[in-house]
Amino acid sequence: MYNCLRLASCIARTGTTSTFSSFSAFKTISPARSFVSNALLVSKPNGGGITFRDATKKSLLTVGRTFRTPVSRYCTKPSVPQERGSKAVGYWLLGCSGMVFVAVILGGVTRLTESGLSMVTWKLLGEQMPRTDAEWQQEFDRYQQFPEFKLKNQDITMQEFKLIWYMEYGHRMWGRAIGAFYSIPALYFWTKGYFNKAMKIRVLAFGALIGAQGLMGWYMVKSGLEDRFHEESDVPRVSQYRLASHLGFAFVLYSLFLWSALDKLLPAQKLVGQIPAATFRFKGLAHATKAAVFLTALSGAFVAGLDAGLIYNSFPKMADRWIPSDILALSPALRNFTENPTTVQFDHRVLGTATLTLITGMFLLSRRRLLPPRAYKAATAVAAMGWMQVALGITTLLTYVPVPLAASHQSGSLVLLSLAIWLTHELKLVKRLPK
Repeated sequence: MYNCLRLASCIARTGTTSTFSSFSAFKTISPARSFVSNALLVSKPNGGGITFRDATKKSLLTVGRTFRTPVSRYCTKPSVPQERGSKAVGYWLLGCSGMVFVAVILGGVTRLTESGLSMVTWKLLGEQMPRTDAEWQQEFDRYQQFPEFKLKNQDITMQEFKLIWYMEYGHRMWGRAIGAFYSIPALYFWTKGYFNKAMKIRVLAFGALIGAQGLMGWYMVKSGLEDRFHEESDVPRVSQYRLASHLGFAFVLYSLFLWSALDKLLPAQKLVGQIPAATFRFKGLAHATKAAVFLTALSGAFVAGLDAGLIYNSFPKMADRWIPSDILALSPALRNFTENPTTVQFDHRVLGTATLTLITGMFLLSRRRLLPPRAYKAATAVAAMGWMQVALGITTLLTYVPVPLAASHQSGSLVLLSLAIWLTHELKLVKRLPK
């Protein structure tokens, strides 16, 4: 009703009359109806003003000098002018999200190739790469002091050690590259006044998350270097809790970067006219679907952390049983959900199936709901990727987790989350109008 009240105020003040040849119907829903509900709108070709003629066509009123298009059927807030450098900022944010995406893939491959514990030190600005045989031997000697070598890799050669070291080194240096790619343009855009107050808060939050992500990465690696593997069945590896936290930070950071980039580069479309209640309910379903995708991906971190994909390599049953016999082998029972590989895999299966069911239902409902135009495409993309992701997961399980398939499955979860973010972003402006 914002513009309606402005129109009513203008009409009450103006006394100018004029006539034009072309008319279009004007209708409004606001307390200002008594002023203009029976009026006809006349748009001057050069945008010089808007003229109203009452139902009796006996009088004319010219309102304003800045309107260039017919007044919309419903009242909306005035459009906000595009911020300075909006496109440049948008592409920068999109680039940041892309770099985080690559970091997630590199991290997954590092975990799958069991390379994460090859570097046993951490420095803020990066470790120096060994260049001589003596430096490599010194690095190898340090590695030999920790549990992974003592309990698992006693037969590893120098060449094999170099391969896993390079993998971890590349992952760490890519993370530092993200920090540089983010901070340098952020400083430039800030000093040039490209950020409004809300965007400045986001920029500070992004920077804090990047720093927290780096620290969490080392905190995770440190858990695999501790002397805590004393049982005969213990395998030196990082804590699944810290691995899930590390991946969760990455997913949150990626999601925020992508959402902010869409704000700048692909603003959400508005619906014109009366918005049905079913559309609002569908918006809630879309957000629930996004949350389910995120939760399922996070449960995958526990599967990776416990190597739970290497057991029960059959589908849909687990060793000819729908519910395996050792699903509650640990005590107390709650420990099974995060520390028992059987339970963790079972949970991931259930979450994946439930999420796919939710995605399919959301897609079918989208065909019968009034949505912004691009939202239909986004819903279709989410459904297609959801089925592809489940197929990838089953194939990875049945083939005993080969690195290429497992990495594709992990990156597929981020692609699916990206599409779910796109869908909810397209529904961003689906809001109830104030009465």
